[in-house]
Amino acid sequence: MTIESEITMGKILISYRILPTEVTIDLEELKQKIGKKLPEYSTVHGFVEEPIAYGLTALIAHIAIPEDESGGLDALEKALQKISEISQIETLTIHRFS
Repeated sequence: MTIESEITMGKILISYRILPTEVTIDLEELKQKIGKKLPEYSTVHGFVEEPIAYGLTALIAHIAIPEDESGGLDALEKALQKISEISQIETLTIHRFS
């Protein structure tokens, strides 16, 4: 008797609070830029706009990466930090899902 099992790797969903450099930054353009600059293995699962103060709005970005991607979180954060319109990145949550 042969038993075949398939191991499926889960994913990690990271939620970041992203603060733009200025109040005048177009958040729609920033969302598109974030999607384009992320590593190939990552996927944007959505954005939420969060008003902060004095017209400043943060983006909450939900981004998934494979859990077996070695150095995936570091590469993801470095990619975000390279975007000139982003002044600050804060990790809010990290969850595993499949």
